[in-house]
Amino acid sequence: MSIIYDRVSIRKYEDRPVEEDKILAILKAAMQAQSACNQQPWEFYVVTSKKLLEKLSEVSPYAGMAKDAPVAIVSAYRKECEVPEYAQIDLSIAMENLWLETTAQGLGGVWLGIAPNEERMKKVEKILDLPERLRAFAIFPFGYPAQTRKQEDRFDDKRIHYCR
Repeated sequence: MSIIYDRVSIRKYEDRPVEEDKILAILKAAMQAQSACNQQPWEFYVVTSKKLLEKLSEVSPYAGMAKDAPVAIVSAYRKECEVPEYAQIDLSIAMENLWLETTAQGLGGVWLGIAPNEERMKKVEKILDLPERLRAFAIFPFGYPAQTRKQEDRFDDKRIHYCR
C-alpha cells in the first residue's frame, strides 16, 4: 500500500513563500502522467493570493488548511477530453506524482480531492474564474511545514469484511 493513503495529515505551514523553481519541479513531476487521449487533459493553477487561499479553504471541511499555506495548486481537466473518466484517472496519477515530488522537495503537501462533488467543483471554478471548458479536480496546498496538527491512521481492520 502506498504511504500516501496510509495517513491523513493536516498541516500548519511557515509563513514564507515557496521558491518558483520548486513549484516548477513539482508541476513537471505532475505532468509525467501520460494521458489516455495522447495529450495532457489537465491544467494547473498556482494560487499564492492570500485572499484566494482563504476562499478556497471554505470549499470543504477538509480544505481549511489552504488558508495557512503559502501556495496551493488547483488542478483542472478539460471537459472536451473524449474520455473524461480517463482524464480523472490520469489526473489522480498526476496528483500522486505531485505529492511525491512535494515530499522530495521538503514541502508538506496535502491533497484535497473535490471531484466528483459537483457543488465543490463549481465553487472552486467560480473562485478562480476558470474558463468554461475546465472542470476543477483537486486543491493541493503546500509549503514549509511548521507542525503537523493532526495525523491519524485511516486503516482500521474492523472495516475489512471477508465473504467466504
